[in-house]
Amino acid sequence: MSTVTTYRPAALAELRDALVDSARAGERLAIAGGGSAAAWGGAPRYDAVLDTTAMSGLIAYNPTDMTVAVQAGMPFAALQETLAGNGQWVALDPARAGTVGGLVATADAGPVRHAFGTSRDCVIGVTVVLADGTVARSGGHVIKNVAGYDLAKVFHGSLGTLGVLAEVVLRLHPRPAATATLAVPCDAAAAFDLGGRLVHGSLEPVAVEWCDGTLLARFDGTAGGVEDRGRRAMALAGAGAEWLPGDDHRAGARWSAVADLVRGADGDTVVRLGAAPDRAPSLAALVDREARAHAVDAALTSSPFAGAHTVRLRGATAAAHAAVVIALRTEFPATTVCRWADGLHDELPAWGEPPPAVAVLRAVKRAFDPDDRLGSGRFAPWF
Repeated sequence: MSTVTTYRPAALAELRDALVDSARAGERLAIAGGGSAAAWGGAPRYDAVLDTTAMSGLIAYNPTDMTVAVQAGMPFAALQETLAGNGQWVALDPARAGTVGGLVATADAGPVRHAFGTSRDCVIGVTVVLADGTVARSGGHVIKNVAGYDLAKVFHGSLGTLGVLAEVVLRLHPRPAATATLAVPCDAAAAFDLGGRLVHGSLEPVAVEWCDGTLLARFDGTAGGVEDRGRRAMALAGAGAEWLPGDDHRAGARWSAVADLVRGADGDTVVRLGAAPDRAPSLAALVDREARAHAVDAALTSSPFAGAHTVRLRGATAAAHAAVVIALRTEFPATTVCRWADGLHDELPAWGEPPPAVAVLRAVKRAFDPDDRLGSGRFAPWF
């Protein structure tokens, strides 16, 4: 059995040299980071692995400007810990907190996407290395810098198929002085109704998540502001609602349950999908109906007003999981498999029907990686 070559550069120049060397050798590369999203989409075909985790340094941090530049292999949790010392954070809370570059490459985000968006809204500059070793930069270290081609948005969600993220510049936000969570047991339709009243009633929740039968709304701000919004939110929610201050362990447990569902466990299938806010109740009904039809244990967590949803399937057979995913794709084509149950690869293609813009995606791939050396097969059968 042949040994797979592993490149582990620690600096931009070393990364460039690794891409040049692999191009000369004609090697197909799998780009690896923290490994939290290694199973997303199709399994890549590769001759060598490019491991970015040694590129984990802090390049520049300007608390006054509220920006930070890091090597893309820096663990996201380590970055947040560094920023906390100055009362700042990158306004992202993904369940799969791998590397900074991995967050951009997967387009991942968590419940606070409701207020702050995804990594594409936090990134203001990137340095990337293309398949032939070309180093390209876009953006800069100031929030209003708009010069050049926006590579950050091109690489957002590219899953390591266009090039290798080397450096990332991010905008920061101040950490709130206080936080609290409203928790309301309810079905999906009631969650959509109440969530809409919270969102449109000047209460400004930073996260609205319906997780497996409970609506969670998080409020950040000053202590007095959070307390005032809490009183109004509780009045809207009515009987059965709980108000959980940030220092209440039950608040942390509620949000940890969301992250656990998103990550899944060995043997689970986890898919994420996009759907318009008003389709959240019909999605919940579809998941419940298909799960019962195929004897699968299914759980759903949704950021309905951000249009982002995750379904976890547990138990039964790979064929049963595949049947549920196929049903989801029929109604919601933008469904991505993030975790595969054993045997599911044999039952189900990684992606469903291609989107209308697939010709553009293929053209971008040809322009950035004409020899299909990076992440080959990750988006199969689209390209």
